[in-house]
Amino acid sequence: MLQKSAESGPHRSVSRLIRFSASLLLMAPCLLAQQAGSAEQPADQPYVGRFVVYAGFLHLDSPKISLYEPGIHIQAGMRWSRHVSLGFDYSRGTGNTIIGLNQAATAIQQTYGPLLQQLIAAGALPANYVAALPFSSVTQTFTAGPEFPYRRFKRFTPYIRPSCGIINEIVTAHPADHLTQILVNGVAPSGKEEEWTAFYGFGGGIAFNVTKHFSLIVQADLVHDHLFPDLLKDGRNTIRFSIGPGFQFGSDVKKKWGLPGHWE
Repeated sequence: MLQKSAESGPHRSVSRLIRFSASLLLMAPCLLAQQAGSAEQPADQPYVGRFVVYAGFLHLDSPKISLYEPGIHIQAGMRWSRHVSLGFDYSRGTGNTIIGLNQAATAIQQTYGPLLQQLIAAGALPANYVAALPFSSVTQTFTAGPEFPYRRFKRFTPYIRPSCGIINEIVTAHPADHLTQILVNGVAPSGKEEEWTAFYGFGGGIAFNVTKHFSLIVQADLVHDHLFPDLLKDGRNTIRFSIGPGFQFGSDVKKKWGLPGHWE
């Protein structure tokens, strides 16, 4: 029976980073409350560069299969107006996890479940044996689309965005015993599988404006996908945390929504 070990040192470090990122995101309501009573922005608007780039530390978390994947997150975009940006988003993370036979597709369970019961009944396996397969994963996401910042405040800029795109995942099996090796030989003889599929969800974040051209960006996305439907029974939700520096440059964007009030 395979069991997962206690949370490792790197996972603890990642957990601390997530808590730190979450605390920055939670600061936003406090900052909003502090500035709610302030006067409207003056006519002299803060600088908004035509182009923006970002590169930060990434943490992909798929709780359903206990898959944690640290990595890198890159974004590049162009401001169409002060309130609409269009850009490209790429992320890549790597990690390891263990899945049980109960998480496999129904056809796999029906094929290998009876074999498992026969081996247990024959005494070839312990009565409490649980089939579980360790594997490593490399996950990449590709997204293009809009982002909608809210620019009433000078010190920070919150934004929201749809999170729809394509995800690529390559998994490599690491069988720990003879039975799981038989299972791998039956469903993926090479020991490696690759899948491309669409994902959808939503996300957003906050850019803490340090200087005219530099910001500390904290962001998160929640997306859903169903990778390897022939191998895994269910789809899964994935949370993406990211933190890092952002840089804006180019001509100052003057175009606005054209609406009255604070949108101006």
